[in-house]
Amino acid sequence: MKSSYIIEYVNENEFKKKERAIKKYNMLAYKKLLFDYYPSLRDGVFKGVLVSSNEKDMIDKYELTIPTDKTFVMVHGNITLHYSVYLEQKIVMLETLTPEDILTEGHQKELTTYKGVMVSKSHKDLDMFKINLLNSMNKDGFFRIANMPIWLFLLLLLVFMAMVVFVSVKIIT
Repeated sequence: MKSSYIIEYVNENEFKKKERAIKKYNMLAYKKLLFDYYPSLRDGVFKGVLVSSNEKDMIDKYELTIPTDKTFVMVHGNITLHYSVYLEQKIVMLETLTPEDILTEGHQKELTTYKGVMVSKSHKDLDMFKINLLNSMNKDGFFRIANMPIWLFLLLLLVFMAMVVFVSVKIIT
């Protein structure tokens, strides 16, 4: 019989709060965490990046990046599971989920979503700006020089040069 690992928590209450916030606002990451990563940890398949290893105590620390929406990653950062493996005792110790600020806030308050991405109440304008900027960049931006008629491009260039000359004359006099 294959021996399996036991999953424990450093601080179960805080970890579960962050886990529920992921469940509520990012179902893709939650499903991957629950149905793919936890069973593999129990089976002794440790995914992610090995951050540190203590050979004396036989403790390995890992960071596992959970796949999620590209826009969420650009606005808030990767959702990362931090865990330690006690090889001798066959225990996987789940430490925390990051980004901690948005996940903790998501548990404490009812967050709104904007274009499918959760928005923090403490810096709502900044998050919405990032989302709008990313969406405009995905659509090749609002100002596309490649699709602009040549006469319009030359007109804008002429206006810009006239403004530079006007400002430089004002500064000199």
